[in-house]
Amino acid sequence: MTEEELAREFAEHRAVLVGAAYRVVGSVTDAEDVVQEAWLRWTGVDHDEIRDVRAYLIRITTRLALNRLREQKARREQYVGPWLPEPITPTSASNDDPAAAVELADSVSMAMLVVLETLSPLERATFVLREVFDLPYDEIADTLGRSESAVRQLAHRAREHVHARQPRHHVDKARHNELTIRFMAAAGSGNFDEVVSLLAPDAVLISDGGGKKRAALRPIHGPEKIARWMFAVMADNPQFEIKMARLNDDIAFIAYFEDEPDTVAFLESTDGLITELYLIRNPDKLGTVPAKHDLAP
Repeated sequence: MTEEELAREFAEHRAVLVGAAYRVVGSVTDAEDVVQEAWLRWTGVDHDEIRDVRAYLIRITTRLALNRLREQKARREQYVGPWLPEPITPTSASNDDPAAAVELADSVSMAMLVVLETLSPLERATFVLREVFDLPYDEIADTLGRSESAVRQLAHRAREHVHARQPRHHVDKARHNELTIRFMAAAGSGNFDEVVSLLAPDAVLISDGGGKKRAALRPIHGPEKIARWMFAVMADNPQFEIKMARLNDDIAFIAYFEDEPDTVAFLESTDGLITELYLIRNPDKLGTVPAKHDLAP
């Protein structure tokens, strides 16, 4: 195959590969680097030996992403405070294929990424290959350099762990969106009591400032403690302007300082109450979040 033909075939799968890598590493920048490395591998293999191009590319991309995740784990030991995944927008995934990019951003929720963060690297890679892309166990075993029986055990543990962390009841998107809008309106108007009333008794707030922005060094539990922390941050930043945008298959609230994003907030709910709040404040993780002037009116 010519280099042009190789590039064209690789480009057909690029958004899917970014999605695979992003699910494993939780970072758009790292995912893009992994896919670039996968391209270099793709140009150097014997293509006559490849039966299923999509499956082959997903496998090598996931293997490279697993290596990157292991490198990340070492760096995260020095990270200040909790580490949250980087938000992704539709245009982050692929500049060449907007439709595929939208499909990716609409299929990777922040809540799912947070759950995946609690898996071991091998469990996470196995879950992505099996549950997301439905690859057979023997191919996953070959990808990860493990026996098929070991991979089946990894898949079982990962699946059980993910299911245990997911809501027991289906969350109606319309009701969830209405609840989150009410919550943010109450926070924006300074209504402490209403904010507390919309939080579940066991609600938790996790904030990621990376040591560069004010954030809690540990998760905050309980409605009143969460509300006090939120109002303290807003009191320190009275110039914030809050906007809504669709990121990671969900409504996200973005606090802007002038034209630039300062904080991205994702809210999860169960039974009509907010259960989790994820606040990403580390500026290194907001590079793909649109500027205020780029938002649709």
